[in-house]
Amino acid sequence: MLEDSEKKPKMKILVTGGSGFLGTHVRSFFNADDFSRRSNLDLLNLQDVTIVENYDVVIHLAALLDKSPENAEEVFLVNVEGTVNLLRSMRENSVFIFASTKDVYGRFADNYQLVSESCPTLYSGQTALEWSKLIAERYIEFYAHQRNFRSCIFRLSTVYAPLTEGNIPNFVTHYADCINKGLPIRLPANGAPVRDILHVEDFCRACEAFIESTLRHGLYNLGGGPQNALSLRDLIKKMEEISGLQAIIDEQNPLPAPIPMNYVSDLSKVTHELDWEPKISIEEGLKTLFFTSGIPVVT
Repeated sequence: MLEDSEKKPKMKILVTGGSGFLGTHVRSFFNADDFSRRSNLDLLNLQDVTIVENYDVVIHLAALLDKSPENAEEVFLVNVEGTVNLLRSMRENSVFIFASTKDVYGRFADNYQLVSESCPTLYSGQTALEWSKLIAERYIEFYAHQRNFRSCIFRLSTVYAPLTEGNIPNFVTHYADCINKGLPIRLPANGAPVRDILHVEDFCRACEAFIESTLRHGLYNLGGGPQNALSLRDLIKKMEEISGLQAIIDEQNPLPAPIPMNYVSDLSKVTHELDWEPKISIEEGLKTLFFTSGIPVVT
């Protein structure tokens, strides 16, 4: 998988957070450069961010992913000010793609079977992490018009990817890693919450679809959609079937129920405007998370 980089247009692409959990794969897909602290570049360093002037496309994944109240000020500093620093250096007619989050909708998402972009984003208890993403979205819209560059905001549902060294995975990859290692898994609400999951390669293709489009600006919910949605309990069962391994569920120490309880992306807008839809099935995608005799199970 991720073999399409040879087909990409000869554009100079930068991925912020390009050494992170998702960024490592996105950077590989696009044969892009990395902007991250691991490459000695900092969003809060005004001299460092000027390098974005040299790129045709910036895919902005870097963020401080901290929901703790005591770190709220640092979260706003990195996620808002860091984003603004990049935006101020974007050149005319370049492309800025921003990884926002479905959690900007907060508890309002529970009112929808399929969550569209019209779901309210009013404050309903979101942490500084979600609120910083929403604030950053507004700055992107402002600077994209002021500086005349193209912009795309993806409000991401659960994007999963194979584990990479030194990175903290999301819950999908965490479950697979626990199954691989025979470690216990804690579930919220007895595994009942539903999520739509999207393989990182399909996320890359969504970025590619916007880059290759003629659209100046876009805001889209992006996830696996209803065809790639299942409960957390069913997700683990699917992993057991694919891997041939048995999961260990810690039934005695459940996690708190999430907000929202269920989330499935309405992909109508992104499909209509970008002619994009997920190509990688749950079965195909989850195979990339498991190992047989030390070799990744891939298709």
